Order: sequence, then structure tokens, then C-alpha cells
Amino acid sequence: MDIKHYIYTIIVAFLFSASNSHAQEKLTLQEAISIALKNNYDIKLIKNDVAVAKNNANLGNAGMLPVVAGSFNTGGSRQNTVQTQASGTQRIINGARNSNLGYGIGLDWTIFDGFSMFANYERLKALEKQGEKSATLQILTTITDVLTAYYNLSKQQQLVAAADSTINISNLRLRISDNKLKIGRGSKLDVLAAQVDYNSDTSTYLQQKSLLNNYRVVLNQLLARDLNLNFSVENDFEIENNLIYTDLVSQAELLNPALQNAILDKKIAELTLKQVQGNRYPQISVNSGYDFNKSSSPTGFNTQFRAHGFSYGLTASINIFNGFLQRQNERNAKINISSANLQLDKTKQNLIAQLTNDYQNYTTFIELAKLERGNIEIANQNLDITLEKYRLGSITPLELREAQKNAIDANNRYLEMKYQAKLAEIYLKQISGTLNLQ
Repeated sequence: MDIKHYIYTIIVAFLFSASNSHAQEKLTLQEAISIALKNNYDIKLIKNDVAVAKNNANLGNAGMLPVVAGSFNTGGSRQNTVQTQASGTQRIINGARNSNLGYGIGLDWTIFDGFSMFANYERLKALEKQGEKSATLQILTTITDVLTAYYNLSKQQQLVAAADSTINISNLRLRISDNKLKIGRGSKLDVLAAQVDYNSDTSTYLQQKSLLNNYRVVLNQLLARDLNLNFSVENDFEIENNLIYTDLVSQAELLNPALQNAILDKKIAELTLKQVQGNRYPQISVNSGYDFNKSSSPTGFNTQFRAHGFSYGLTASINIFNGFLQRQNERNAKINISSANLQLDKTKQNLIAQLTNDYQNYTTFIELAKLERGNIEIANQNLDITLEKYRLGSITPLELREAQKNAIDANNRYLEMKYQAKLAEIYLKQISGTLNLQ
């Protein structure tokens, strides 16, 4: 085989192939996200929390609806009695049966409690919204983890392919060294050195394959599916290099779920204060009901009794003094509002700081990826020339090995810089709340 053609074949595999990918199922990024949204345990758990918060946000739980309760009671006894009347006459009854029966329905409705019920209802609605924001945050976090694992697996596939290509070059060098030795133009030392480098490259390849399998398990775990499922991912991915810092800041202030949760915490603290302040006002309730009672007693003045009818009433109460607990509760509620404000400011500052750092990483890694891409072309050209010179015997094996090492290092650096730039892009979109979940 022509040396130039051989080198070209190796370089193509070096850059664009994944080891054994033809025998594996190809998992696209869209499929991975779809599976995660459907299967991931953390997403399922947070959705259950949202359902609970939604169920709690109702008028009855806020205390705005009446309470209606039914009651029923029945009982009896059997007694032996002796009754002595004023005249001295005794009345003896053995086995006297007494019975009673009663049932009814009652209504109790607080119609005014200092507007606490309205504040409580608004608080429950805010908790429902907070649950939705928490679910969004968990989904964003999970999808970020999936994207990170997916692109890491893509990088690892290419590292395995590069390691495989390195073995091919080392094998070619070993064959050339061996052929030179056979025709008397080489030395045993060159053959042994080539064999050592070949074994070293094989070891590196096997380690890279082991890492690839480990990263595949990580992605399967995030997708909540069979951990031993074998698959490959897409190697090529593009970096969106037109993200603008000021736009990301504005989007984060509007869309970031953690910041929205901090705003809702402040609102909930304010509503809690209104709810506590409502205890200063009188509480007014109306009540009504229907009752039926029936009893019988052969030893009583009335041997039988029965009554039924409606009842109604109005009750009012006001807290006059409860050991300064009202003032204490209001002060604590105001402190909680202050804490919520501080937490909001802290969350916003942390958010902008993280976004600023990630944007700096984003721009830096994009430039580094461009630089390393150029280095790959230079290193591969150098390897092509060096290998041809080695075949002709004009350079030493050490020089060939150095060119080979430079080529693989340039490729590895490029893959790492590209991966880091993609991660920075993902983190920026996560923070700004603009990460595509489709």
C-alpha cells in the first residue's frame, strides 16, 4: 500500500470514526432528551411534588369554605331497677330496656377572620407556582446532565478512534522496522522500541475503551434504562458561537427558575405576614344544623322522648391578649421578609457571577478550539512527512514517535477544548433559562 494513501486513511479514522460504532445502536441527542424527560426518576419525583402543591391550592384548604359534618349515635342498656315512691310503694322492674338514638348534620362557616383566609389562599397559589418553577429547575438540571454526558461520550468515542488510529501508525512503524532489520538496514533496538511503543498505544486504547463503557453507563443511568445497554452517539456537534452576554443576563433575570423561586419566597413571606396580622381582627362564624333525637326508658318520668328540628347561630371572638404572641409572630414574619429579600439579592448576584464566569469560559474555549483545530492540520501534515522520511531511513524512530505524539496530543486537545466550549454554552443556556428541552 502507498504510504501517502495509508496515512490519509489513518487521519480520516483519527478525526471522524468511532470504534465499533457500526455494530451499535445510534442514539441521537433528541432521543436521549426525550427518554430522559419520560423516564428520569428525579423528574418523576418533582412532578409528584408539583401535583401535591396543585392539590393543596384550593379554597377549602385556605379556610374559605364551610365545614359540614354529620353525626350519628345510638345505644341502650338493660337494668334491674327498684323505685320507692313517696308513699312507700316500691316499683320493681327486672330487665328494663333503655335505648337512645340521635343523628344530625351541622354546618360551621368562618365568614370573616381578618382577611387571613384570602392571604392563605394566595400563599397556596404561590406555593403551587413555586412547585412548577422547582420542576422546571429540575428538568433543566437533568437535561444539562444528559447533554453533558452525551457530549462527553461523543468526545470519548473520538478519543477511542484516535487511540485506535495511533495503534495503526505504531503497527506500520513496527512493520517497517522489522522489514529494515530483515534486509540488513535496521537494528534490533529499533524493532524493540517500536514494539514497546505499540504495546503502550494498545494499553492506552484499552483504557480509553474502558472509560467509554463507564461513560455509557452514566448516560444510561440518567435515562433510567438498562445500564448495560450498548449504543453509540453522534460524533459531530456544533457550538453556537453567537451568544451575547447582555442578552443572557436579561433572559436570566426573567426566566431563571432559581431566581423566580427566590421572588416567590419573598411573596410567600409577605403573604404570611398578612395572614398573621389577620389574627388582630375579630373572627366571625355562622353555624346551623339539623338534629333528631329519640329515647325510651320504662323507668323514667317520660317513657318515650322524641325531638327534631333546626338550629342556627352566630359566634364572634377577638384576641385581646395572648401573652404578646401576636406581636412576636408579626416581628418574626417581618424578619422572614427581610431574609427573603436578602436571599433574593444573593441569588441574583450568584446567578450573574456564575453567568459571567461561564461566558468568559465560553469565549475562551471557542478561541482555543479554533486554535487547536489548526494545530491538528499542522500536526497531521508533519506526521505524514515524518512517516515518509522514516520509511526512507532519513530520520530516527524517536523523531517519528515525537511527530506521532504531537498529532495525537493536538487531536486530544482539540476534542477537549471543543467539549469545554460546548459545556460552557450549555451552562449559559441553563442559567438564562433558554435551554431547549426538545
